[in-house]
Amino acid sequence: MGKSALSLPLLILGLLFILLPSINSGTPRGIVKLPNAEKTWCVAKPSSSEAELVANINFACDQLNDCKLIQPNGTCYYPSNYINHASVVMNLYYQSKGRNTWNCDFKNSGLISKKDPSYGCCSYL
Repeated sequence: MGKSALSLPLLILGLLFILLPSINSGTPRGIVKLPNAEKTWCVAKPSSSEAELVANINFACDQLNDCKLIQPNGTCYYPSNYINHASVVMNLYYQSKGRNTWNCDFKNSGLISKKDPSYGCCSYL
């Protein structure tokens, strides 16, 4: 009886030594986090129709609750056209949702760019 009472604490202690290294950072063992994942941006496809672009602007602005950048006097207002305005707010939405590919789909009217589309005073995040 004394032998089984002693083996349980030893078993628990052994399990702790095995499991502790994978608990410390919240990252499971074998998973490597990239320190600086490649930066990407979401922009409207040049082939998108005006209706698609307007729908994307409306959707993104509704989700973001802030589209001052593309309003008159906003830093991304010019050039004042649908493709520019859609690209700006589509990217804001994409960035705010964690840069997942599905957050740049916009019913197949968005594309992911590896080149920063910022220009002049308009800075894409």
